[in-house]
Amino acid sequence: MARVLFLVANDWYFWCHRMSLAVGIQKAGHEVTVVTPEGEYTKHFEAAGLRYLPIAMNRQGRNPLQDLGTVARLVKLYRNERPDLTHHVAIKPIIYGSMAAKAAGVRAVVNAMPGMGYVFLNKELLSRMIRPGVKLSYRMLLNRPGSCTILQNPDDVETWVKWRVMRRDRIQLIRGAGVDTRAFAPTPEPEGPPLVVLPARLLRDKGVLEFVEAARRLKAKGVQARFALVGEGDYGNPASVTADEVAGWVAEGVVESFGWRDDMATVIREAHAVCLPSYGEGLPKALLEAASSGRPLVATDVPGCREIARNGENALTVPPRDASALTAALERIVTDPSLRARLGARGREMVLAEFSQETVLAQTLALYDRLLRERR
Repeated sequence: MARVLFLVANDWYFWCHRMSLAVGIQKAGHEVTVVTPEGEYTKHFEAAGLRYLPIAMNRQGRNPLQDLGTVARLVKLYRNERPDLTHHVAIKPIIYGSMAAKAAGVRAVVNAMPGMGYVFLNKELLSRMIRPGVKLSYRMLLNRPGSCTILQNPDDVETWVKWRVMRRDRIQLIRGAGVDTRAFAPTPEPEGPPLVVLPARLLRDKGVLEFVEAARRLKAKGVQARFALVGEGDYGNPASVTADEVAGWVAEGVVESFGWRDDMATVIREAHAVCLPSYGEGLPKALLEAASSGRPLVATDVPGCREIARNGENALTVPPRDASALTAALERIVTDPSLRARLGARGREMVLAEFSQETVLAQTLALYDRLLRERR
């Protein structure tokens, strides 16, 4: 049995994307502690049988003194808790957690990178200025013995290796966090006009603007369909759309806004198709859950999305930032029930074969075992 500590900068993110994995790891015989800032979802951790410790961490802050304080708190926490392995998720926990783990003498470190992240996807000047520092931090922290970085798609693996940021032998490809195929099971399409949902944080790099424009064009053309945004803005993120923008689109009659929902299985059952025209992902959980539920996908042909959205098999794929191509693909999906049925059935087969929670848990436990033996 090993003492495993998860560090995540957002309680909701852990609950949504990693809690099932952590519960599985604990059931496999390890002792799991979860460390996140306090929030409305932390109550679910102990209810699921996981030990929880709060920590102050600002995932969007850019104050160096504040960040040094976070590292100092983590060093103290790691020394007190003495975990055998720490599992850090996303950019700030990876950097600060790896620094603290090195200072505290943690035996093994797993760094889970859900995607390239805003700094590397965005083309703004500030992002370009920050990139060299992030690359240098990764290069210094992610290649030490006993450390391994989980990447979710082969494109990201090749990118980091090409940039000489990560060594290939310090990378493990594990595609996503796994899908609960029982909770996300196929159901018949609902009656009524076809509904296409975009479930995501409402960020520009999720393709929200292209989705709204495609809906606008199809509505103007008289296509009988509904289009809905499922999520809210991430207002600390520079790429976030504003609440006023969403309200304007709803008032225009272009899209509906379902707001934040934590019952995604219900949302997907009520939809006829799921759309994610993102500019880049790790491996999007929304598309995995939709495919598991037997719903067809409309997505961009970009790293992460293309792992689960395969054109002509279970999805229609389009280039990123292309509202015209997205309009054409959405029109095909909403007007062709037989196409939706064929794509949806194939998606379910793919998830069962490649993306189940059981598959991801087994791969993660094998990685833990290898790293702990490496540092015995």
